[in-house]
Amino acid sequence: MNAQRTGAAGGATVLVLEDEPGIADVLSIALRHHGFAVMAAGSLRQARQLTERTRPDAALLDVMLPDGDGRTFGGELRARCPETAVLFLTARDASAEIVGALRYGDDYITKPFNVDEVVARIGAVLRRTRPADLLPVPPPLRYRDLELDETTYTVRRGDRTVRLTPTEYALLRFLVRNAGRVVPKEQLLRHVWQYEHPAESTVVETYISYLRRKLAPLGPPLITTRRGLGYGLA
Repeated sequence: MNAQRTGAAGGATVLVLEDEPGIADVLSIALRHHGFAVMAAGSLRQARQLTERTRPDAALLDVMLPDGDGRTFGGELRARCPETAVLFLTARDASAEIVGALRYGDDYITKPFNVDEVVARIGAVLRRTRPADLLPVPPPLRYRDLELDETTYTVRRGDRTVRLTPTEYALLRFLVRNAGRVVPKEQLLRHVWQYEHPAESTVVETYISYLRRKLAPLGPPLITTRRGLGYGLA
């Protein structure tokens, strides 16, 4: 049976081939949040079954799998579905490994990875392979009178635009995504600044104060501090 191309309304379908359930879940949640439809597989056998029925627009493939090599499957998929974008996700980062994998695909992402970067790189590859009007448009993030546009990376509070630096935007986005929770400083250091081993640092406090100064003139205080615990939104 010939595979049929499908996708979310206005979006694209991504095959996630990853045998570690935790990683697969994180990737799937992030992709769906940005408007992609997701097909998840934990083995080559399962991926082959899925792609016999549905042709994905992009495939994010782990290299080391329990039943074989993701690069081999990438070559198979490219032969059957030449229009499918293929990206590899692996802990192998030697130059020879990267060059070898790129013979079968369009991009190569090493672990550990930043989820937002993975989503952005899938979008970049699709822009080279699909018409721009078919790319998914992520919905704005909203909290009370605050709106974050994830396409243009702009922030509005009420009817006013708030000019933020890239780091300030990333910090505010993480707080909005976790609205209703107290986010520990250590998590902010890991997710916003990519500190693998958070140490004593005042960078979070400094950027929280920057955000407060920029948001305060436009409405009631939004960012709260729970001393000894972390930060959240009021």
